Amino acid sequence: MKAIVLKPGTTSIQLKDVEEPMIQKPTDVKMKVLSVGICGTDREEASGGRADAPQGESELVIGHEMCGQIVEVGSLVKDFKVGDYAVFTVRRGCGHCEACLADHYDMCYTGQYTERGIKGRHGYQAEFAVDDEKYLIKIPETIKDIAVLTEPTTVVEKAIEEACHIQTSRLPGHNKESWLQGKTALIAGLGPIGLLGAMVLALRGAKVIGIDIVDKDSSRPKILEELGGTYINAKETSLDNLLKQHPQIDLILEAAGIAKLDFDLFDILGMNGVYVLTGVPAEGKPLDVNGAHIMKQIVLKNQVVLGSVNASFDNFHSAVKDLESGLKKWPTTIPKIISHKIPFKEFEKVLSKHSPDEIKVIITWAA
Repeated sequence: MKAIVLKPGTTSIQLKDVEEPMIQKPTDVKMKVLSVGICGTDREEASGGRADAPQGESELVIGHEMCGQIVEVGSLVKDFKVGDYAVFTVRRGCGHCEACLADHYDMCYTGQYTERGIKGRHGYQAEFAVDDEKYLIKIPETIKDIAVLTEPTTVVEKAIEEACHIQTSRLPGHNKESWLQGKTALIAGLGPIGLLGAMVLALRGAKVIGIDIVDKDSSRPKILEELGGTYINAKETSLDNLLKQHPQIDLILEAAGIAKLDFDLFDILGMNGVYVLTGVPAEGKPLDVNGAHIMKQIVLKNQVVLGSVNASFDNFHSAVKDLESGLKKWPTTIPKIISHKIPFKEFEKVLSKHSPDEIKVIITWAA
């Protein structure tokens, strides 16, 4: 079968013929890959950044944001059948720590986990993929055309779920399901993570503000506004003015990965606010930060700062549910988050380049 293969630590990446995976265990499921998303991690790998081939191998099939259709199931598979649409999850636990033993691989203590398409396991940029059914999430046929957004949606599902859990454990009179109702949430960065975050927050009744540096008439702000959010161009409006307009920001969801902005945003987080970071800034010059000012604010305003990465099985199920609800509520808006669909033979067009109008690029493998 064809697959997009990287030699880790180099920029050598090509479409190659590799051995087609076969069912090895009675609980295995084989899927025909329909599409796979491209994200910053894939581009980092393709530029020679972090990536690890499976043990004993020198190359890695990349890709971790996938959706597919089942073509074969093992004899003991219970919950899936041929023809079902589904997604495989990404991370596999270390098998040793208490988090992984409880199937919360996203919270692995040892760092010895593996990840499909990233760390120690082949990914999904290929015609077929096989894995155990325990790593499979069923997709309703109604959302099969946007199901490739499931994995990036899990990133914000986890971030928001943890923020709500923390806030409702320390603030009286709230529960996790309703805490966001009427709250003001700011999203920093309107890429796919930011826009999917806007969808999830809007579904939970939050007042959503999005900041970025793109023109207000471009696609990202328009999608945000169609979701009911308010766009603020950070080139035209200072954070001081933003704070005057919105004096109580209850939650900040950071999805920009820009270190200076990440620190600047502390100034606008409200009383008892929670700040969740999901972006990973690139290495750069050291920043001059007023650490005392930031620490004083966090203490005196009872603020919480939280880092969040990867996702649990519950987050995958929540992502599917919210994509289904989002597509029903905004049927012409949610599909716009997938801005480019590229046939797998033309993958080089998007792995090393990022067009100005891009939101989410997907590689298509089958109709």
